[in-house]
Amino acid sequence: MARAYYNEQNKILAQKIRDICKDMPDWFVDFIRSTGDTLEPRTRFNYCIDCRIFLNYLVTEHKSFYGLRPYQITAEQIGTITHRDLEIYLEYLSYYVTINKNSDSDDDGTENEYENGEHGKARKIASLRSIFKYLYKSELISSNPAELLTTPKIHEKSIIRLTPEEVHNLFIIIENGDGLTDRQRSYQKKTIKRDLAIVVLFLTSGIRVSELVGLNVGDIDFDTNSFKVIRKGGNEAILYFGDETAEAINDYLTERKNTGTYATDTPLFLSMQNKRITVRSVENLIKKYAKLAVPLKKITPHKLRSTYGTMLYQNTGDIYLVADVLGHKDVNTTRRHYADQSDDNRRMAARAVRIRETEE
Repeated sequence: MARAYYNEQNKILAQKIRDICKDMPDWFVDFIRSTGDTLEPRTRFNYCIDCRIFLNYLVTEHKSFYGLRPYQITAEQIGTITHRDLEIYLEYLSYYVTINKNSDSDDDGTENEYENGEHGKARKIASLRSIFKYLYKSELISSNPAELLTTPKIHEKSIIRLTPEEVHNLFIIIENGDGLTDRQRSYQKKTIKRDLAIVVLFLTSGIRVSELVGLNVGDIDFDTNSFKVIRKGGNEAILYFGDETAEAINDYLTERKNTGTYATDTPLFLSMQNKRITVRSVENLIKKYAKLAVPLKKITPHKLRSTYGTMLYQNTGDIYLVADVLGHKDVNTTRRHYADQSDDNRRMAARAVRIRETEE
């Protein structure tokens, strides 16, 4: 069942890729086609987005391409681009403005501002390298200036996670709705059991938000306290949960049975319209509650996953177990993020030094 949702999402991405390719040059369409059996649809879609930004830059900012439409740019013309041209493009990516002109109106259109930090530039450099490498290997260009680009240094951000006290506060807010607006509280009363089940599942399984929204009722096995997910890359995995999680999900499903929305082939988590809840909706509900429970931290579904990963490592000390449960292909990724106890060390440091002794 989870596989069906995964396949459906890939179909949506495939259609988006086709729509973008309609306005792209033939050589780029050939490049995308060549990656069909080796790359995930999400990666191929990102290539489409990144190349469209690059070609739009050329026709608006590079004098050799003025007056052209992106689909008119030939591989031969791409072959004239130098390493310096690409460096100027990367500088442009730091901040740029695009204008969306309405063809049915005489106004100047709306302006959209964009910025790219080190992560955004790194991804676009990777896309350029892949595209130029394809053109070079296909003998459509005589040199590959993208090879010379330097990837910006990625500064690791300290991991944001919840403390046990903050987790407790989060559950209190979800249950009693303190601090919510009247409108939010009216929704909260109808979705308490669902929202609790979602947050508990995040904090006790480390599931990704994309995996969570793809779950169907039939993917849950209460006999073994397990559920089936489709991980990144399309691999199937079985994850397990404890009695606390089973109770939260059962409470929610009992409510579903009473309202007539329960069936094994239906989504596990439903929206207010009784449709499969979306990633955006889950992100918004976590943000709504966390803003009140933990005002100094920006909490997202991924931060709840990080909280689980940290707690699992602290309780087991087994970095390989954490990597396996979280679905990390490279254990070094897990070690870098979840074996970092610097936040706890800083808390200890704050209590370790006193400048005045307490008077007896």
